[in-house]
Amino acid sequence: MDSSLALPLLIGLVALALAFDFLNGLHDAANAIATVVSTRLLSPLAAVAFASFGNFSAYWIVGLHVAETVGKGIIDKDVITPGVVFGALIGAMFWNVVTWLKGIPSSSSHALIGGLLGAGIMHGGFEAVQSAGTIKTVVAIFLSPMIGFGIAMFLMLMTSWGFKSVQPRKANSTFKGLHLISSAAYSISHGGNDAQKTMGIIAVLLYSTGYLGGEFYVPEWVVLSCYLAIALGTLSGGWRIIKTMGTGLTKLNHHSGFCASTAGSCVVFGASAMGIPISTTHAITGSVVGTGAARRASAVRWSTASKVVVAWFITIPASAAVAAAFYLLTRLF
Repeated sequence: MDSSLALPLLIGLVALALAFDFLNGLHDAANAIATVVSTRLLSPLAAVAFASFGNFSAYWIVGLHVAETVGKGIIDKDVITPGVVFGALIGAMFWNVVTWLKGIPSSSSHALIGGLLGAGIMHGGFEAVQSAGTIKTVVAIFLSPMIGFGIAMFLMLMTSWGFKSVQPRKANSTFKGLHLISSAAYSISHGGNDAQKTMGIIAVLLYSTGYLGGEFYVPEWVVLSCYLAIALGTLSGGWRIIKTMGTGLTKLNHHSGFCASTAGSCVVFGASAMGIPISTTHAITGSVVGTGAARRASAVRWSTASKVVVAWFITIPASAAVAAAFYLLTRLF
């Protein structure tokens, strides 16, 4: 690579990665705030500010295991090029914009993973795929909503039994406070998992262009930049998706909102600890559906849920195809 072009190209790609991180926060803001907005616990403006602060707070709480998986556990870090990073980011951003405009709570995480796979395979072939990291990520697509569903249903049943003798007004007041705490926890878990995906992309970009001295790690400025970008994106709000998450799947109250947020944060924190780039969208969607199913099967709008599930299945191949196409475009220059 011509050194006169390396730095401008690097700066442009880092800016593009941070733009994806911002878009991730914008797209996934509904995950963290839909329950508190739909139950009128917080106003929309207060909710996004609350969630944005939680996103950035992950800087002091969550480790960098997910960033390492994305940076070197999906595609071999030694075959990554600026062209691969460019294709991966464009593929992921394209899918995010499409689903945001349609109001579909798809996964920004898996759009990025799909982008990496599409561009990476187009550049280095299937042997460039790191099977261990890819397999655990793909398995999480199916397990995370199921685990969230199960935890949320369990919490609904246990808390309903535990509060059966408590006066409704007192119970509602208690769950109102718990709902706010659980929403804060989910916002922190969301920032801690999702921002790290962009950290991994920027770190492997720096590694591939020789700016890390031959050793893969995540520089501190990258960590801070990514947390700030996703927090600002969340602050901008994902209004189109809030309706789907907050009322389109099932009717929520403070009790069910607490159970959904708690279940979702348990899933995401657990995945982050294991270095799995999980979909926070999948986790909270499964949890929301679980709270409805705990009341009765008819409480869930299964037609809406099925459309969300279809989006989950096509996210990786769709973003991979777009990423592969844009990677090929880079070969023309």
